[in-house]
Amino acid sequence: MNQKPTISIVSPVYRAEKIVERLVAEIQKTMSELEVPYEIVLVDDRSPDDSWEVMKSISVKYNNVKSIRLSRNFGQHPAIMAGLNCASGEWIVVMDCDLQDQPKEIIQLYNKAIEGFDVVQARRTNRQDGYLKKLSSKIFSKVYGFFTDTKYDNEIANFGIYRHKVVKSILDISDYIKFFPLFVNFVGFKATSIQVEHASRDSGSTSYSISKLISLAFNSIISFSNKPLKIFVKFGIIISLLSFLVGSYYLYEALTNKIEVLGFTSIIVSIWFLSGVIITTIGITGIYIGKIFDQTKNRPVYIIDEIV
Repeated sequence: MNQKPTISIVSPVYRAEKIVERLVAEIQKTMSELEVPYEIVLVDDRSPDDSWEVMKSISVKYNNVKSIRLSRNFGQHPAIMAGLNCASGEWIVVMDCDLQDQPKEIIQLYNKAIEGFDVVQARRTNRQDGYLKKLSSKIFSKVYGFFTDTKYDNEIANFGIYRHKVVKSILDISDYIKFFPLFVNFVGFKATSIQVEHASRDSGSTSYSISKLISLAFNSIISFSNKPLKIFVKFGIIISLLSFLVGSYYLYEALTNKIEVLGFTSIIVSIWFLSGVIITTIGITGIYIGKIFDQTKNRPVYIIDEIV
């Protein structure tokens, strides 16, 4: 009978046919130093290259490597959830497959965790990402923090080690929109972070385009906060107060016979401005209703096609 793993290492895989073997080899090298039972859970997010064929060959070769293939491309975070659901270790490490999250850091993550923490996240103080990605990450952290009244550290991503009860709590969250780092912050528990070395990308380029990053950020904010609605309510109240004051002023001007010709420009500007406010408010409300619709359908966020 196989020994139950102490640590499960979960990694979503996409366009990684050239590096997944090296990823597994480096994880195995690191875990041999820790000398604890472990398993590796690789989740193919229906990568268009030959990542799945490589993953299958690795699983055939090593009985502690579990390869999971999703039925289609669901996205990085649903793929992480699929891996978490199949992980059986007391501790679960989540890391990207591109080797920017370095397997050697698992040792210090685990050593810190057994000091009495349920969550130990990796803080990348010297990120080896491009300028645009670092800038977008910083902007997202500021915007997300504003809309949710929380602090989000843009130096922390998926990489970290999590006790099984933390992962179970995350999997119990029924939100249709999945974003792993935000779920970690939401569930709480005793958490800390440590500095880790962040490597440059081993090969290829990020699968996140600007449009995907914006979509992920927008969906995450809508999922975790209703502040946009509150802002437009406050904005509407302010506009109403200003309109009342302006109306009172013009009424006084009219009663004192000081207005001879009504201003065409002010009327047109007011109509266009208020129409824009109304349409935007209806649009924001519609987006929230759409997200409610997606949630009530209760469709699975991922579907597993095959496990090796």
